[in-house]
Amino acid sequence: MNEIPLSVPWGILASMLLLSAFFSGAKAALMALNRYRLKYLVKTNQRSAYNTQRLLLKSDYLNSLISLGNHAVNFTAAIVTANLAMDYYRQQDVAAAVAVILAILLILVFCDLIPSRMAAVKPEKLAFTASWVIYPLLILFYPLLWLINQLTNWLMFMFGLNFRKKPATVFSSKEELRSIVNDAGNLIPPRYQKMLLGILDLESATVEDIMTPRHEIVGLDLDEPLPEIIRKIKNSPHTRLPVYRKSIDNVEGFLHLRNILILLEQTDFNQQTILGLLSKPVFIPDATPVHNQIHRFKMEKIRIGLVVDEYGDVTGLVTLDDLLQEIVGELITDDITVRQQSDGSYLVDANITVREFNRITQWSLPTEGPKTLNGLIIEFMETIPEAGTSIKLHGYALEILKRDESSVKLVKFLPEPGLVPAR
Repeated sequence: MNEIPLSVPWGILASMLLLSAFFSGAKAALMALNRYRLKYLVKTNQRSAYNTQRLLLKSDYLNSLISLGNHAVNFTAAIVTANLAMDYYRQQDVAAAVAVILAILLILVFCDLIPSRMAAVKPEKLAFTASWVIYPLLILFYPLLWLINQLTNWLMFMFGLNFRKKPATVFSSKEELRSIVNDAGNLIPPRYQKMLLGILDLESATVEDIMTPRHEIVGLDLDEPLPEIIRKIKNSPHTRLPVYRKSIDNVEGFLHLRNILILLEQTDFNQQTILGLLSKPVFIPDATPVHNQIHRFKMEKIRIGLVVDEYGDVTGLVTLDDLLQEIVGELITDDITVRQQSDGSYLVDANITVREFNRITQWSLPTEGPKTLNGLIIEFMETIPEAGTSIKLHGYALEILKRDESSVKLVKFLPEPGLVPAR
């Protein structure tokens, strides 16, 4: 080195450090890229995005090239650093120690940590820029990279590693996709987040989870006096009503109020008039998946049906609106069933379904058993708790605020530790 100007080894060292930083930053940027945005940019005919996608499709060769480049320049930088240290320190032991320390610090800080952090902040810009350099290098060194990959594959085969196994899909479970939607932040408006989460729940939800329970069904009993039937028709908040005799299990059909309102004032209006306007009742098994029932409603042009259990008894009623609300949320609502307080607690109408409550709060109360919060509390307590009772329901602390003789009406979920109240 004494016969060579010091500017040459220093220049070589600087070049090696820059190349090492380039390879480290390029690898970090390429791995941090959003693959879905990359596909979108490719569709918009961005040349840099196209080059980057071609590189990622050859991930084995890309990793081999970056590793080869990194090791080559780092090894060269270490040699140059050692020679420079020996020029400044005549004692060989001291020179070797200084060279090791300098090489580690330079490569770690300037060639690894700084480029990697820069790539994490601007992965797209750095990856697209690097692709214009890396792709030609990939073509140039392709034969060497092929040999390296073949040797690597052979060694892995000798050790019994299945290197040909295809990588797992991007989302290995519905819960991972749910987490991504929840963590999307401002990228997805809250109303669209709820819709996407509703779609993810369709596969596991059944009509029993979303139906109007039997005791809340509003219908017409043909055995009631005619004035009472007319009063119910005029005051009904629904456009379609089930018509039955004495019990909903003896249903005659469904009545569309649009077809009968103009007939109410006729002198010959009676129960037979109603029977002549009924449509055939539709019965739906309670275990029918929601997505299947949506398809059936669409294909058969149905908007309402009665839910029956395994014995054929009516357990509830479900409409097309109920099914759509499972995706888009409440279409029309006058009552707020969940109110978040300033301290982070929740006042909750206990008649809310567990699924809807989980969707609003992003909690995970079990949905396999009782369908409503009231049912979940009663099953857990094995009694109807008195007002003022505090319990921990599946990990969530709550207090019973109101109840009647047969059910819990209002509860308060206490704030979770560390919960930041909504503003």
